[in-house]
Amino acid sequence: MQDAPTIEIEKVAAGLQFVDGLAWSRNGYLVAADVRMNKLLHIQGGRPTVLKENSGGASGLSYDLQGRLYICESVTRRISRMDAKGAVEELAGNYQGKKFNAPNDVVVRRDYHVYFTDPAFGSAADHRELEFNGVFHLTPKGEVEAIAKWQTRPNGIALSLDGKLLYVADSDRHAVVGFDLGRDGEATNQRDVLKNIVGVPGGVKTDVDGRLYVAAKGLGIYSPAGKLDRYLYDDINVTNCAFGEGDMEHLFMSMRGDIYRAKLGVKGAFQY
Repeated sequence: MQDAPTIEIEKVAAGLQFVDGLAWSRNGYLVAADVRMNKLLHIQGGRPTVLKENSGGASGLSYDLQGRLYICESVTRRISRMDAKGAVEELAGNYQGKKFNAPNDVVVRRDYHVYFTDPAFGSAADHRELEFNGVFHLTPKGEVEAIAKWQTRPNGIALSLDGKLLYVADSDRHAVVGFDLGRDGEATNQRDVLKNIVGVPGGVKTDVDGRLYVAAKGLGIYSPAGKLDRYLYDDINVTNCAFGEGDMEHLFMSMRGDIYRAKLGVKGAFQY
């Protein structure tokens, strides 16, 4: 990664309300989920336009190999998928007959194994049916498995480039937890890979060299060994982040109603 003085940061969107989900489309634009506006936004050339109204409280977003957009709907409490024509289908809405709390973030492996977090932040705790905050695995056959049942709240989620490692932000413990993933998508060996994160960790991403990018009080960049390399905006709360642009070496960061872009000089670890 380039040295700190060479990193260029610019604002690419402003005046939104609370952006919590970011994903880069292979069609060359950024998609953002504004939870308070209850909309999915298409951002290209610095001009946000509405991609979908009434998004179900869309939060975390992720694309698959076919260019389909996976959506965590925190209000309707389900995982959905939108195709290129805008048609939306429900993939999962409950675990063992009980509604999810409020799905927060999602990631899709190349072989279509889906992983998502299901915390109960704020008012979601008032109507919860599950007795835990879950990290879930949705198989290509549509089966839902709980790979972790926490009393603390999971948030952002990411995969390593080879799809063998899963990372989950634990907001309450100010940590990032790692899991080993098997060929069939099974998760084992839960352990802390980052501890004592300043602020509340939200979105998580990885790059091709194994670094971790954690949105919290600022945007922390960590080595594969878990050492903090540097911060971007260490005095501002960052809600999420996503790699994108033609070279895939730009990192987009959401800070409530604004979105920034940083040229890092390293490619994001995309699964598609």
